[in-house]
Amino acid sequence: MSALRLQHIQRHILPENQQTMAGSLGTLTTHVLNTGMGVPAANVALVLYRQDSSTNAWTLITSGTTNDDGRCPGLITKEQFTAGVYKLHFETAQYWASMGETSFYPYVEIVFTINDPEQKYHVPLLLSRFSYSTYRGS
Repeated sequence: MSALRLQHIQRHILPENQQTMAGSLGTLTTHVLNTGMGVPAANVALVLYRQDSSTNAWTLITSGTTNDDGRCPGLITKEQFTAGVYKLHFETAQYWASMGETSFYPYVEIVFTINDPEQKYHVPLLLSRFSYSTYRGS
């Protein structure tokens, strides 16, 4: 097995990979995969919002970009993570443009409900230039 492949696998299992944008272990993660090329989607800008239940307005929680492995782990601290409706906004047109490509979707927004903030939530995005899909991961 090549040294590069071993480094890639190591990033998935070492505790240091669990650092969050907010600085502590979080309960919400995402992973963007470029399924057209079969690689992680690095440098995808994203923003996390929470919906105010009384006004339905979106409140910015954090923003960031995916790392070389297509991950942006721990988008929110346990203290911030409450039950409610959340939205992850991914800047997909910028991602494709950075590779000299165009795409059908200028951005992707995934809206989801958190019922139990004690659970771990993983929201992957499988992305190609002309399609995307998502699911609740583990």
